[in-house]
Amino acid sequence: MSEVKLMKGNEAVAEAAILAGVDAYFGYPITPQSEVIEYLMVERPEDRTGMVVLQAESEIAAINMVYGAAGTGKKVMTSSSSPGVSLKQEGISYIAGSELPCVIVNVVRGGPGLGTIQPSQADYFQSTKGGGHGDYRLLVLAPASVQEMADFVDIAFDLAFKYRNPVMILSDGVIGQMMEKIVLPKQKPRLSNEEIIKRYGDWATTGKTKSRERNIITSLELDPYRQEAHNHKLQEKYRKMEENEVRYEMINCQDADYIIVAYGSSARIAQKTMDMAREKGLKVGIFRLITLYPFPKKEINALADRVKGFLAVEMSAGQMIEDVRLAVNGKVPAEHYGRFGGVIHSPEEVLTALEQKIIGG
Repeated sequence: MSEVKLMKGNEAVAEAAILAGVDAYFGYPITPQSEVIEYLMVERPEDRTGMVVLQAESEIAAINMVYGAAGTGKKVMTSSSSPGVSLKQEGISYIAGSELPCVIVNVVRGGPGLGTIQPSQADYFQSTKGGGHGDYRLLVLAPASVQEMADFVDIAFDLAFKYRNPVMILSDGVIGQMMEKIVLPKQKPRLSNEEIIKRYGDWATTGKTKSRERNIITSLELDPYRQEAHNHKLQEKYRKMEENEVRYEMINCQDADYIIVAYGSSARIAQKTMDMAREKGLKVGIFRLITLYPFPKKEINALADRVKGFLAVEMSAGQMIEDVRLAVNGKVPAEHYGRFGGVIHSPEEVLTALEQKIIGG
C-alpha cells in the first residue's frame, strides 16, 4: 500500500528521488530549495538504497559531478535555485551536448542577480530556450502541487533516459515551501550496469570494454562538419520530443470564451480566478502547462479558433506570453499579467487584469 505523508514540496522531491532508485544526488544549498539536500542528509538514503548524497563545494562542482556520473549510465540528479542554476549552465550545455540523462530541479526565486528568496517564475526563458551556450533543449516539467513534485521525479528520469537528455523540474518558492498531503510511490530498485545496458543501450562508460569498442563521452568535436551532423541529430531528437511529449491540463475549456494560460503556482491561483469569473457569468477556462518545453503550441492554436482571448499569467515581467502569442498566431488577443521580483499575484488581481486586458480590451 502506498504511504501518505504531509510534506513540503522540497522534501517530496527528495523522498521521491530515493523511492525512484536514484543512484546519486550532488548539490549545494541555496534558499528556497535547501530542504532538498537537508532532507537527503538527514534521511541517509545510502543506508536505505545505497544512494550517494554529496554536498559539493559549489554549484559548478555539483553539475560537473552530475556530468561524470551520468556518463556511467546512472540515475543522477541535482537541485538548486535561480542563481545556482545560472552557475550550472555551462555544465548543463555539456551534458546536453554529450547526450546524457539527468534530472535538474530548479525552485525559482526572484531576480535578476541575487534578487530575493521569494518565489518567482522568471526562469522560464532560461529553462525553455536553452539557458547555456549552443543549440540545445531541456525537457521541462512544471509541477503545480507537492504531489506533482514527487510524481514528476520518476517521470523526469524516464524521459531523461528515453531521450538521453537532461530534464528540468521547474518549480518555484511557493510549491517548494508549501506543505500538502501526498501519496508517495513505492520503492524502486537501483539498476545494475547490466540492467542499464539492457534497458537503455550500451552507450554508458561502464568500464567493461572486452565485448565492445570504448565508449568516449564528450561534447567536443573540432571538425565543423561532424559537429553539424551531431547538431542535426540533436534537432531531430527535439522534434520527436515536440511530437510525443507535450503535456497539459485543460480545466473548463470546453465552453470557455476566455482562457487563462498558466503553470505551477500561478495555475493554482488562476483556478480561484476562474471560479470567481464564472460566478460573475464569465466563461473562463484554464490551460495549465505541464511541459513548458515542449510547448503545447498546436493545442493553444486550436483553442484560438473558438475563444475570444487569452491571458498569460506568470510571476515574471512577461516570458511565457511570447510562446502563447506565437501559438495563437494573431487569431485573437493574447495579453500578459504578472507580478515579479518575488511578489505573488492574487486571484482578484488576475480577474481584474482579465476584465481590463481581454474582456474589455
